[in-house]
Amino acid sequence: MPIYEYVCPGCKEKVEIFASIAEKEKGLKPVCPKCGSEKMIQVFGGFSIGSSRGPSGGSFCPPTAGPGCCGG
Repeated sequence: MPIYEYVCPGCKEKVEIFASIAEKEKGLKPVCPKCGSEKMIQVFGGFSIGSSRGPSGGSFCPPTAGPGCCGG
């Protein structure tokens, strides 16, 4: 299920909403959980397809990456 990211222009709160494509097409109307604003703006974050391994089986994370990079 896709994750849609929204940010509130008033208080800058960022939220992630899990919704099907059908739900999105019907018109999601997110409300800011912090200030109650209904003027949320959709933003586009990063995404991942498949695994976090490169074509040769190596990781995409740089050697200096901290804990949590690529599931580590």
